[in-house]
Amino acid sequence: MTNKKTKLIVRLALLTGTIVSMFFVPWLLVKAWILPLPDTVQEQLDEAISHGFDGMIVYIEQTGKPAQYYAAGWHNRESRIPAKPQALYKIASISKLYDAVAVTKLVSAGKLSLDKTIADYLPDLVGKIENAEKITLRLMIQHRSGIPNFTDTPNFWAAPTRSFEESLALIQDKPANFNPGEDYEYCNTNYLLINKIMDDVLGYGNFQFIQDEILSPLNLNNTFSSLREVDLNDVMSGYHVGYPHDLKEAEHGMLASAEDVGRFLRALNDGTLFEPGEEEIYSSIYKYEHSGWVPGYQSFAMYDKDTDAVVVAFYSTTDSELYNWNLSEIINSRIFKIIGNNS
Repeated sequence: MTNKKTKLIVRLALLTGTIVSMFFVPWLLVKAWILPLPDTVQEQLDEAISHGFDGMIVYIEQTGKPAQYYAAGWHNRESRIPAKPQALYKIASISKLYDAVAVTKLVSAGKLSLDKTIADYLPDLVGKIENAEKITLRLMIQHRSGIPNFTDTPNFWAAPTRSFEESLALIQDKPANFNPGEDYEYCNTNYLLINKIMDDVLGYGNFQFIQDEILSPLNLNNTFSSLREVDLNDVMSGYHVGYPHDLKEAEHGMLASAEDVGRFLRALNDGTLFEPGEEEIYSSIYKYEHSGWVPGYQSFAMYDKDTDAVVVAFYSTTDSELYNWNLSEIINSRIFKIIGNNS
């Protein structure tokens, strides 16, 4: 085959792929991406609401500049209460950053070892979790354990589990997805086990340790372990496409204000959160930003080195196809561009 014919075939293949991609990508995502960039973050939030989000909160902090607080849409759609920048929000898997810091501090204090295994810490699970003798605390933190993810159970979010035992039962005795350390797969079961290990080693709930060692030193007074600790009126409502009711009353772990998450993320990234020797441990095991998703709530805790900007973004509308997740990532990128333009 001549080079000319080869190039023509490649061009046709690329064109066909582009056409197919354009057919399957929702046009609103394309629209959100190509719209002229607004001059201000507030305008971008207002635009996001016009794309279908019920409510949105953004916190931005850059070194040497006053923190910025933004909100758009509804705090409570049914009561027509406008979104509040200081509202409490379900931060979902952003909580893994707090867990990883807690593990770091316990390792530094000699109370945990990254190289000990599930068999060492939870011997009753030997024979119930494949490779329990090989899966170390380090591998669990890094999502390289191979343990199946209990939240991937069909219809999990229609009736979420309410205890460690119920959650573990969903994956107990199931084969590993891969051998420990040989692959990566994001897995909530890892952190289910990590929290149990911390509880057992401490002799009390690990959130109290997080409170004492992370939240209190940073004066983060608007971060809580569960809905039981807060006034529901302070919590932003959450909505899922196709489900008619507010999801605010569903228990999904940690809640915080965007400001509290942002101040935590700043301390994590500039190292002021750590005692001597701890940052080296943390940097070897986990990352410095995170996102989270539970029905009705998607959250992003982000840091951009070029603009030295911490950005926390909360979106109060989710959907099963993750269309809103993709849309929010487009909006996040546009917010960072606006910050860059105004820096």
